[in-house]
Amino acid sequence: MMIFEKGSKKLTKAWAFYDWANSVYPLVISTAVFPIYYVSITSSFSNDAGDVSFLGTMWNPTTLYDYTLSLSFLIVAFCSPVLSAIADYMGNKLKFMKFFCLLGSLSVMCLFFFTGPETLWVALTFTILASIGFWGSIVFYNAYLPEVAFPEQQDEVSALGFIYGYSGSVLLLVFSLMMVQKPEWFGITDPSLAPRITFLLVGIWWLGFAQITYKRLPNNIFNHKPEKDYIWKGLRELRIVLKELVDLPQLKYFLVSFFFFSVGVQTMVLMAGIFGSQELGLPTTNLIITIILVQVVAIFGAYLFSKLSKKIGNIRTLKLTLIIWGGVCFTAFSLDINQANVDYYFYGLGIVLGFVLGATQSIGRSTYSKLLPETHDHATYFSFYDVTEKIAIVLGMFIFGLLISLTGSMQYSVLSLAVFFALAYAVLCRIKTTDLTK
Repeated sequence: MMIFEKGSKKLTKAWAFYDWANSVYPLVISTAVFPIYYVSITSSFSNDAGDVSFLGTMWNPTTLYDYTLSLSFLIVAFCSPVLSAIADYMGNKLKFMKFFCLLGSLSVMCLFFFTGPETLWVALTFTILASIGFWGSIVFYNAYLPEVAFPEQQDEVSALGFIYGYSGSVLLLVFSLMMVQKPEWFGITDPSLAPRITFLLVGIWWLGFAQITYKRLPNNIFNHKPEKDYIWKGLRELRIVLKELVDLPQLKYFLVSFFFFSVGVQTMVLMAGIFGSQELGLPTTNLIITIILVQVVAIFGAYLFSKLSKKIGNIRTLKLTLIIWGGVCFTAFSLDINQANVDYYFYGLGIVLGFVLGATQSIGRSTYSKLLPETHDHATYFSFYDVTEKIAIVLGMFIFGLLISLTGSMQYSVLSLAVFFALAYAVLCRIKTTDLTK
């Protein structure tokens, strides 16, 4: 294994390149192709009320999908602190990261076998496992940030990761769009086969490009020598970190704010494709174009806001993004399927969303890293960051699905997310300014 010094360009770029590898999952699987494919397949065997049968119960397909994702996030939220504490104690974050990457990429490939009502269980089971694999690997990936970059580098390095991620995922999505829209170009006669091939490509891309990161990331940089009872020692490590976290008010306030704005950001990203398809009646091509716009604009958003954070500080930069997110929620609520040129309004909304998406995600990650105390337990600390985000997603998806069931519309679900952005802004106001987070 090649060893590079902390802060070196080769090391920070190798770390950031894992975003290139894994970001095809949240874009193609969580946001674009799979949700649209899922809606298309389930609608082909739903009853007159639009419900499908699963485990002897009739479900709204969208609500069933929401709850499936929520279950995966709960599993990650429960497991990641324990596994992260063990990884920190043993000094083997890289092995855990590799395991979850393998689980996620193989599970994505298995979605290829979802073709109809008899394989609905395949879609739901491997949606759960792929989600666990992705978010599980992200815990250990994020935990490397303070180990590969110095505090003054972390805004730009974090943004670089998202820039790589948005760029790579757009390339694969554009190829997927060509295959889905023009399957005959690739000698495909069955239209349903094209998106299923995409699922295979996502898994191969993710697992293949991850090898570049693996070759350069360090392992056990603190030279930990675990004893045999590493599980109990790892749990003790978790308890120590939790106690430290309680005594760090700035970090606590940030996690609370992060929880609230993650409810909004992650739910919006996960449900954007289904919102455009079902609520606004937009065809698949329009939805994919919008999603590509989001990714492209997010590249510039991540870069520009990382520069802005140097001038006005991380906290003020985050506050600005939250104000814009609130505006996105109100605009989405006002859209109507019968509105003239609704597709152009949706494009515009996607551009604004993309501009703040990259900024919120990259600045949020680097701000948390900067607020950490001097510690060897980076994976454990970032597991709390991850748990906060996962619980937020569970709440967001639950509220989104519940309001759909109660109102029969997604518009009030979207509007409800504005409340969480407002709460996040209010909590950020309680964080005292520092040299790194003004």
